[in-house]
Amino acid sequence: MSILSHINDQGQPAMVDVSEKTVTTRTAVAQGLVEFPAEVFAQLSQDGFLTKKGAVLQTAIIAGVMAAKKTSDLIPLCHPLALNAINLDIAPSATIENTLEITCTVRCEGKTGVEMEALTGVSGAALTIYDMCKALTHDISISQITLLKKTGGKSDIIRS
Repeated sequence: MSILSHINDQGQPAMVDVSEKTVTTRTAVAQGLVEFPAEVFAQLSQDGFLTKKGAVLQTAIIAGVMAAKKTSDLIPLCHPLALNAINLDIAPSATIENTLEITCTVRCEGKTGVEMEALTGVSGAALTIYDMCKALTHDISISQITLLKKTGGKSDIIRS
């Protein structure tokens, strides 16, 4: 049976001790969706995702990078990591109408994984898209933020 790694022997929260782990290349890929009403998505697409607040996609990419870099400041028991690469891709979904698909890939050389950084990058980008478009509608849905891939640690995860 698995145990919760962030709970110490006294049942209190604790940061995992990674001092004995080996440094490896760690990679994680996360994804999330931002869905709009059809007429709003059509208008945003027609306008190149530019609003009075600015360039939505470019701003969201920067916000996602900044969020990934700040993960340990936001999630209390995450280790601060020196990230080697953060890549965000935001594009209309090929399978879900009126939806932007956000993918964040994070890489580092370290003793612990970067899945929280990838998930935080997606979340920061999605929230920025919402913020920049809420003047058009509040009927924007952020969903399905999920880890697609994690490599370089004790166990690899690859989901389709």
